[in-house]
Amino acid sequence: MENNKAFFFDRDGVLNKAVIKNKKPYPPKNLEELIIDEDAFEIIKFLKKKKFKIFVFTNQPDVAKKKIKKKEVIKINNFISKKLLIDELFVCYCSTDECFRRKPNPGMIFDAKKKWNINLKESYVVGDRYKDIEAGINAGTKTIYINNNYNEKKPKNFNHLIKTLKDIKKIIRS
Repeated sequence: MENNKAFFFDRDGVLNKAVIKNKKPYPPKNLEELIIDEDAFEIIKFLKKKKFKIFVFTNQPDVAKKKIKKKEVIKINNFISKKLLIDELFVCYCSTDECFRRKPNPGMIFDAKKKWNINLKESYVVGDRYKDIEAGINAGTKTIYINNNYNEKKPKNFNHLIKTLKDIKKIIRS
């Protein structure tokens, strides 16, 4: 029986600030570059009170491309997980879209569904990029898009548009 509801947060650009270069987002390369969004603490606390499981799901293809060491990504992920009290963080290190776990594919969400008994129809994906929203749609969740005005393709079929993480409260109360 799928009786848990969840929030799946993208990492870079959602829970932490992306490193912006030429209006394009990049992940922080180390803990020194990591800046957690100040609203993330409040919104996760709010969602936990509403009995949501909290997950992070993130593509980290720079590991496969040898642009960052896996141990640095793990350090960043562990720091975020502890600071924000994340139930579990799912990561895909693949650099090709053929991988079923790599967003926009729903593999990481399906992993959480199976392990944590998640009802995807009662769950949400929060993302700042096209691939995040598509992964949510492909998994059958509701989707929340934060438009950070990157110079790239924008998603079209999201359920909710927000400016800050705090705006999630309006969606969950309604």
